[in-house]
Formats: sequence, C-alpha cells, structure tokens
Amino acid sequence: MALQKFILPDPGEGLTEADLVTWRVAVGDVVKVNDMVVEVETAKSLVELPIPFAGTVVELLAAEGDTVDVGAPIIVVDTGGEAAPAVAPSAGSATAEEPDEASGPNLVGYGAKAGSTRRRARRGEPAQASLPTEQPVAYSPAPPVEATPQPEPAPAAPAAPVTGERARALAKPPVRKMAKDLGVDLSAVTPSGPGGVVTREDVQAAASGASTSASSGGLEGRPAQLDQQAGPAERRVPIKGVRKVTAQAMVDSAFTAPHVTEFVTVDVTATMDLVDRLKKDRAFRDVKVTPLLVVAKALCLAIRRNPDVNASWDEAAQEIVYRRDVNLGIAAATPRGLVVPNIKGADSMPMRELADAMAQLVATAREGRTQPADFAGGTVTITNVGVFGVDTGTPILNPGEAAILAFGAVRRMPWVVERDGVESIEPRWVTQLALSFDHRMVDGELGSKVLADVAALLHDPGQALVWA
Repeated sequence: MALQKFILPDPGEGLTEADLVTWRVAVGDVVKVNDMVVEVETAKSLVELPIPFAGTVVELLAAEGDTVDVGAPIIVVDTGGEAAPAVAPSAGSATAEEPDEASGPNLVGYGAKAGSTRRRARRGEPAQASLPTEQPVAYSPAPPVEATPQPEPAPAAPAAPVTGERARALAKPPVRKMAKDLGVDLSAVTPSGPGGVVTREDVQAAASGASTSASSGGLEGRPAQLDQQAGPAERRVPIKGVRKVTAQAMVDSAFTAPHVTEFVTVDVTATMDLVDRLKKDRAFRDVKVTPLLVVAKALCLAIRRNPDVNASWDEAAQEIVYRRDVNLGIAAATPRGLVVPNIKGADSMPMRELADAMAQLVATAREGRTQPADFAGGTVTITNVGVFGVDTGTPILNPGEAAILAFGAVRRMPWVVERDGVESIEPRWVTQLALSFDHRMVDGELGSKVLADVAALLHDPGQALVWA
C-alpha cells in the first residue's frame, strides 16, 4: 500500500489560503490522474483542483467550509491499487453498487461516481456500517480487524422522519451558500427536489419560518408578519473570501492614498443615440451594447490624451510607475462580493472587441470563474453605480491604481439647450460622473482634464474623430 497526500497548491497572486467549497469525491472512490476532486474558493475566484495521481481515496483531511492554508494536505490517496482500509459494512449493505443514474441527479460533490466502490445512503435506506463519508477515515498501517457480522437491520418505514446523525443534505453549492447566508441548517430542511435534493425554495421557506412538510397544515393562513418574526433576530457570516480581501484592500487604499473626487453632470443624449444605432448595427448583433461600453471607450481615449493618469505608486522604491497599456478594471457585483477583474490592453481594442471582452469579463466574474491573473495588473477602474439607480458617489481607489471613474444613472431630465444663440428647455438624457484619484500622483489639473475629456466624449461621441 502506497499512500500519497495531495496538498493545496499555490493559486498565485500572493494568496495564502482557500476555502474548501465542495468535495467531488468520497472515501473509497477511485480517482484517475487529473480527475477534479475538489472545488476551492480563493479570495478571487472559484477553482477546481485536479489530482496528480491515481488510486483510491483513503481520507479527506478537510471538511467543506474549512479554510485551508496553501501547502496543507487535503486528501490521502492509496496509489498501490489495493482497496482503502475501512470498517466492514453490515450484512446486506451494498458495497459494490454501481451509481443509479435513474434515482436522481448526480450533483457536484455528491452521489457515486464512475468506478466508485460505495455510495452514500439515500433517504429511507439503512445506513452502511462504515464511517460517514463526510468524516475522515483515519489510516492505520495495521491490517484491518475483521468486523463481527451484524444482523441485517430492519428496513426503515418510508414515512418515518430521519433522526439523530442523518446523512449530509443534498444541495447544490449555490443553495448551500444561500442557506449559510440565511442562517438555515440544511439538515433540518425537508427537501422537495428530485432524489431528495434541497432546493432554493426549500431554503427560502425555511428562512421565512414557513413549513416545508405536509404535517404543518395547522399553519395555513398564518400572517406573514408572524412568519418573519419566527426567523432569527440576527445572522452572523464569517468574514472570508472576497469580502475579507475587499475589506482589507479598501481600508489600505482609503488610509494610504489621499483621495480627491471631482464631479460633472453631462448631457449624454448623443451617447444614448449612439447606443441605439450600435444595437441595430450588424457588427454588434451578437453582443450586448450598453452605455457602459461607450463610457469605457471614452475613458481609454481620455487616458490616451492624458497618459500620466495611468500610473501606480511604488512605496518601496519611492517611484511613480507610469504604465503604457490601459488595463481597464470593471467593478462587478457577484454573489461572492465585489470583484474587479480587468481587460488587458483595453485602450488598443476597437469598440466591438472591447464589447466582447467586457461581456466575457462580467459573465466569468459572476460565475466565480475569473482566474487570478485577470485581477492583477489593473491600471484604472470603472464602477457602474447607475445600474442600481444611483446618481453618483465617491469611489475608493482600487489598490495600486491612480484613478477610478463612477458612472451614474442615466435619467431623462430638463436641460437648457442652446441652438443658434437661442436657449430652450428640453428633456435630455443626463448622467453624473465622479472621478476619484490619488493626489500623490494626479494633481487637480490632470484629474480635471481626464474627467472633462470623458464628459466631452459622452456629450459628443464624434469628438473622438477630432482627437484620433
């Protein structure tokens, strides 16, 4: 028997730990080289880890939800080809059963996998007399002691509730996160999904105090106010992952870089007309066109005219580092928190290519699949607060960058318009822009020029032809 430990690899970008989200294997499963065995969440993304050797899983050294340091072992695999030691199952239990695909969905991290030698007990089935799969099975070099044969347990009544140490509730990772955020114990929720899977609706019903079982008929007609009061008075969520890193980064930025924020209100009717035309253009028929796309292009052009704003502060070397390429960060709100991946070389992209890059960046970020390299090297950021109906704000700099632009809501408002020397009040599309910058590198003149250039391009996109 040859045992090998798989350690948590270094995800790069200075990250030192990761949260274990989902095991894709259980003790006794057979794995092949490069099989995805676990999904972990770093401070920046969700990552699936392949195992570099083949064999039989002997022990899981960390549980789902644990925070694991880089370099720490997380799983033990017997690469000698022999069966992993375990407590002998009780008589009548199936130890070599193949996965029953017809019985329900094979969720990520749950259910038997091809080549598995055991599976979890389903609801209503007698549990095997082996250790629960979510508990590590300690390895001992001594040969296993033959278990005393046990009488076959009586079958459980189908309608009887599960009591005591029940099997781990089946639920997809997003549902588990929802339950954790709402303070709901999944093991106490009666599942309504196929194969005994806990659904989002089950968790929401449990959180609101509504019963998910047929035995709660006496609660019908209960006032909604009472249901809300039945929930916990408060909930506590550990500060980890994206939230932890974002909080530290914002504190460091706010108390390190001297922030200055300037504002401008601008008539963007011409930009909205341009967006409407681009939506009908054949070249943009397969991509989502929004005003944010025009803002991103305008900011890149403004930086080209004012390149010194594309800079960072090197405290150790006591130097200002001026960057050639504009690596444009787009702040994206995701279920894991606010993340700011960036588009490398955004200033050199034509508008269609920039639109594709922005769509891919946001979609990947919301799925939690952004790679660590996509967070590194940003030079300037846009935060679109207008998507939430907010007019403006004072954004905090993304650490290591000299400027961040807040794009507010675009609203129909009365505006004074001058034509041939005659002024009139007309309904126009109007927005507010706010530019925060690091006053160590960007003085008021440079910051004002950048903001004024962006405003000028949004007021009249044709100005780009003059500056090109």
